[in-house]
Amino acid sequence: MSGAGEGIERGTVEVEGVRTFFQRTPGSGVPTVFVHGNPTNGDDWLPFMRELEGPAIAPDLPGWGRSERPDYASFDGTMNGLAGHLERFLEVMEVGEYNLVTHDWGSVGLIAAQRHTERVQRLVALNCVPLTGEYRWHWIARRFWRRRGLGEAFNLGARTPVGRSALRLVSRQATARPGPIPEELVERAVRHWDAGTGRAILRLYRSADPAELAAAGARRAELACRALVLWAGADPYIPARFGGELAGALPDATLVELPDAGHWPWVERPDVVPTVARFLEGSDST
Repeated sequence: MSGAGEGIERGTVEVEGVRTFFQRTPGSGVPTVFVHGNPTNGDDWLPFMRELEGPAIAPDLPGWGRSERPDYASFDGTMNGLAGHLERFLEVMEVGEYNLVTHDWGSVGLIAAQRHTERVQRLVALNCVPLTGEYRWHWIARRFWRRRGLGEAFNLGARTPVGRSALRLVSRQATARPGPIPEELVERAVRHWDAGTGRAILRLYRSADPAELAAAGARRAELACRALVLWAGADPYIPARFGGELAGALPDATLVELPDAGHWPWVERPDVVPTVARFLEGSDST
C-alpha cells in the first residue's frame, strides 16, 4: 500500500485470489463505500471522496480499472458473483457498518447490501442499473454486449483510435447538453480497458436477464436505512422512471430528480457532489 497525496491512499489487496485495487481516505466514523459502474473505475468517486470529512473507500471491480483480470474458469463474474466479491473485499478491509454509494453497475453493491441489510447506514443511488424485471437494456447492451460475437467484436476495437472516436460520438447521448462527455471521462473509460475488461463486461451483461435482475432486487424493501436517490432525467441508458421505481421500493428514501443532467449526473451538475456529502454526513436536507 502507498500514499498518493491529497489524503488518498492507494493500494491492492488479495480477495479470493484476485488482486483488487482500492483508493481510501482516512477518518473516524462510518466509512462510505463507493461502487463504480461500467466502463469506468473507482476514479469516478475522487471528487466525492475529497468532499467528505469521514472515511471512504472505492475499489476497482475485478476486470475493471487497476484490479486483476480474473480467470473466469474459477471466478464468478456475474452480477451476483461480483456482489459476493465486494462482500469479501469489505471483510478483508475490516469494514463493518458502512454507507453505500452506487452508480450504473455499482448496483452490485446494492445486491450485496441486501444480504446484510443491518450493516448499511445510509444509501445513495445515482442512475444505477435497475434491479427489476421491468428494465430493458439500452441499445449498446442489446446490440453488442448481450449478443454473442458482436459483443466480442465491439470490445476488440475499444482502445483503437477509431474506438475512442466512436466512444466520443456515442457519449453525446449521455449528456443533457450538446457535445460529448468530458475528455477526462472518455480517457478514464479506455485507459485501463483491455481484453480482460472486455471479457468482464460481456460476462456481467450476459448474466442480467430481466428475471435475474428482479431476483437480485427482491429484498430492497428490507433496506430500512435512510436513502437518497439522485436521478438524472436525460440518461439515455436508464430512463428517469426507474429513479422513482427505486425510491418507491426503499422504505425510507428521498427522490431528487435532475432533469438537466445525463448518465454521470455529477459531471454536469457539480452541486451533486456536496449534496451527496451532506447527506452521508447526516443531513437530510437536499
